[in-house]
Amino acid sequence: MRFDVVTLFPELFAPFLSVGVTRRAFESKLVDVRFTNPRDFAVGNYRRVDDRPFGGGPGMVMMAEPLAKAIEAIRAERDDAAPVVLFSPIGQRMDHAMVQGWSDSVGAILVCGRYEGLDQRFIDHFVDRQVSLGDFVLSGAEVAAIALLDAVARLQPGVLTDADSHRFDSFNPSIDGLLDCPHYTRPEEWRGHKVPEVLLSGNHASIDLWRKDQSLRVTGQNRPDLLDAADGTAGFHPTEERMRTLKA
Repeated sequence: MRFDVVTLFPELFAPFLSVGVTRRAFESKLVDVRFTNPRDFAVGNYRRVDDRPFGGGPGMVMMAEPLAKAIEAIRAERDDAAPVVLFSPIGQRMDHAMVQGWSDSVGAILVCGRYEGLDQRFIDHFVDRQVSLGDFVLSGAEVAAIALLDAVARLQPGVLTDADSHRFDSFNPSIDGLLDCPHYTRPEEWRGHKVPEVLLSGNHASIDLWRKDQSLRVTGQNRPDLLDAADGTAGFHPTEERMRTLKA
């Protein structure tokens, strides 16, 4: 798959693409990431990409033409119909289902806005989908793009050392979309705190049951809304009394 990132600051991505587990995806081109700077399509001595907003107000607005030319240049190189995605507060909030969808796709053209926003005419005529990282504001969408690329990359075959690792991540359907259970490692006792005995038992059936119950407990305490979403799915059948306890 291929992701084209339209950004004024491609250098922000360099460390992310070259370190950590997910670098395997980028180095092998399982996830091919390319950058286009809209400033390269701006005109004038200063190659301006922003200007003051009509109607007044604070800040600057990214101009439509440099962005449009950047998209058109990318389209001329691609032989698919990858959607143009804008990171925006009004977009659909990114979640595991969305990431899974991107991981099974041809990729996308990711537009990273800056300043007060983008000229609405560019959005109306070029953007296919808007995505939000959450209910907060960033100085630029590069952080959101990195989050999407990282989440997609780790789902690609061969990227994680253990191929099953991501199947037990929080929000994954394999654990009913719940939060992950607690994890422990050596030593067995740390500063007077011991590892739960069941994890030392060697009884895998008991361990699986414990992990499932802990996942339910953690989800009920921190994200009870996920319990409601999972209720009734395959393999998720806690009693009504247990559900009340989990949400208490």
